[in-house]
Amino acid sequence: MDTETFLRPTAVIGGSLLVTLFLGWLLDVLLRRADARHHETPLWGQLRHCRLPFQVVLCTTLLRGSYREARILPEHAFAVGRVLTLVLIASAAWLLVRIATAIVDSSYARYAAGSSNDDRVRRVRTQVTLIQRVVTAVVVVVAVAAMLLTFPQMRTVGTSMLASAGVLGIVAGIAAQSSLGNLFAGLQIAFGDTVRIGDTVVVDGEWGTVEDITLTFLVVLTWDERRITMPVSYFTGKPYENWSRGGAQMTGTVFWHLDHSAPLDLMREQFQRILKEIPEWDGRAGGLAVTDTTPHTIQVRAVVTAKDASDVWTVRCEVRERLLNWLVDHHPYALPRIATSPALPSPRPRRSGPADW
Repeated sequence: MDTETFLRPTAVIGGSLLVTLFLGWLLDVLLRRADARHHETPLWGQLRHCRLPFQVVLCTTLLRGSYREARILPEHAFAVGRVLTLVLIASAAWLLVRIATAIVDSSYARYAAGSSNDDRVRRVRTQVTLIQRVVTAVVVVVAVAAMLLTFPQMRTVGTSMLASAGVLGIVAGIAAQSSLGNLFAGLQIAFGDTVRIGDTVVVDGEWGTVEDITLTFLVVLTWDERRITMPVSYFTGKPYENWSRGGAQMTGTVFWHLDHSAPLDLMREQFQRILKEIPEWDGRAGGLAVTDTTPHTIQVRAVVTAKDASDVWTVRCEVRERLLNWLVDHHPYALPRIATSPALPSPRPRRSGPADW
């Protein structure tokens, strides 16, 4: 191996790395200064995450344009060019995804910081998340297709497959019917504003908060920290409860089954005192009434309100426990009892019948 054969590729590779590192550092410095000057937008700070893919694209481009003259592995020049091309396509796709993510995230952050409407913020967050994933999916698909088309064999196969593209499309459509349905359902959720990230929902009897929405599935975080993954088509084809629609304020009920002798007026007074001691109660409503009666008990219902589903659950539990303890301590006779005394005879005279003859 002569000196030129070793020094030329080493100098080209080393120079490309030095240029890449310098320009990457310079880009980071410029973005950091721009971020310091423009506090109103986080875009410049978000774009700093593009430094690594930018350096990969730059270095690959420099090597791709000079590897033949530099005689880098001349006996494998074709393979080197193919590898550099594939890396360039992949890194360019990576850079585009990072740039799109930075723009989307900064736009959402500015909107969230300037808006006081929580419903609109969650709606925009849901739409932005799905748009970002659609853009990522499109870029990845295009990049993979471009990488495959660099192989001559794939071009030949692609030309021969065009004749049967219609049949294959029909077969693929039938096979992917469920996936396509979820995909369009995800877009419908994003722009139809039926459910958003952060909404409190009840699905299949499970209460929780929408934690994440993708193009094909939706994750509900339940109150006991379980995560339920459901296809997004469920939310476009079946009924469900969305407690966050029209505002997060909630009304809850508490029921007691008590004896007929329960002191209702004293219960109402104690109920109001208990509500004032519960910080989660928002003060909008609070009442107590008898809603039903049976031969042995009466049904007493309390109505409470709170700012959201979590707080109304807390208020319900506190009211139920405190009022029950108060009854046990001060009015135990008001608790349900089972009558065990013998039945009294009927005061009416008994008629004589054939059995008495």
